[in-house]
Amino acid sequence: MAMETTAESPVPVRTVLQAVSGWIGRLGRIWVEGQITDLNARGGTVYLTLRDPVANMSVRVVGPRAVFEAAGPAVTDGARVVVHAKPDFWINRGTFSLSVLEVRPVGVGELLARLERLKRVLAAEGLFRPERKRPLPFLPGKIGLICGRDSDAEHDVLQNARRRWPAVAFRVENTAVQGSYAVGEVMEALRALDADPEIDVIIIARGGGAMEDLLPFSDEALVRAVSAARTPVVSAIGHEQDSPLLDLVADVRASTPTDAAKKAVPDVREQLQLVRQLRDRGRRCLAGAVDRELAWLRSIRSRPALADPVREIERQSEQVMALRDRSRRCLSSALDRAGDELSHTRARLLALSPAATLERGYAIVQREDGAVVRESPGVKDGERLTVRLARGRLGVTVSEREEL
Repeated sequence: MAMETTAESPVPVRTVLQAVSGWIGRLGRIWVEGQITDLNARGGTVYLTLRDPVANMSVRVVGPRAVFEAAGPAVTDGARVVVHAKPDFWINRGTFSLSVLEVRPVGVGELLARLERLKRVLAAEGLFRPERKRPLPFLPGKIGLICGRDSDAEHDVLQNARRRWPAVAFRVENTAVQGSYAVGEVMEALRALDADPEIDVIIIARGGGAMEDLLPFSDEALVRAVSAARTPVVSAIGHEQDSPLLDLVADVRASTPTDAAKKAVPDVREQLQLVRQLRDRGRRCLAGAVDRELAWLRSIRSRPALADPVREIERQSEQVMALRDRSRRCLSSALDRAGDELSHTRARLLALSPAATLERGYAIVQREDGAVVRESPGVKDGERLTVRLARGRLGVTVSEREEL
């Protein structure tokens, strides 16, 4: 329960510390996991700091030497352990610590199992999906490099990158790359480089080492920080056989720091050679196109219409004259045939015409209504008839009829 105090009726320090000690004592014995730092043994007592591998938090741990010796030689600075401890609050000094009852080092097999479980969780969240990975710029203006101070990884990246492109610029952030402070420092450097608008690529590099040394680069907090970065990240941790979770979430995985430099920076010699090849190819294509056009022009010029245009006009004129003469002959022949046919038709018409019959002495007898008299029985005596001769007509009256 909260203490009821006022400015007029305060409680002494001892009362507050005793209350805090009582509250902490209610926690009972607990199992705690962390990373050992500042390990120190004095006499029969071991003092150390148990640090959280993700957050920047730690707690003081005290225990008998025999408890730590029973845990084996694996309990050293930087090792991950699980301790069974009782929370204690030292009233005289007002400090909190854990009194160790048992220490168990976290074995490699257990670490690998934890990493595998974490890998499945992150994969299910989609942090490793290929479509999330961003391509690296062709020629970055400035590269951010996170590595250990004066490390071989820093030397390999800088030397190989500048050998490939001498004008490349770097911003180097030196951090711890193993141990209890590695995750926090690498994340801080990543945030600083990601916030710099001049940085186009970030390389996180570290040389090879034991699996325990590379554990910071499989830390969940660091993996999520790399996933959230706006700048493309290249992971170059360890050697080809090493595969921390950082390799899976990074935009590009490099097998070594040297390979990271090759992936991030183009080789100026290769690019110059490529430019020369493309230039030569362009020249060949252009020369081929010009040659084809020249051949086409020569072909056009060699054609009769352009080689001797007057001759073509004369040939066309001769063709026109020939067609004109042919049309005249055809028209004259058609007219002759039409004249002959007309003469024949006229002759037949004359031969068949009644006028020709009249010319031979025959006559046509017609009644007054124009009907032709063909036989005598139909004619009456005294009927007025008209006789048509070859030249002229006669009006006659029937006075006599004879039937044959």
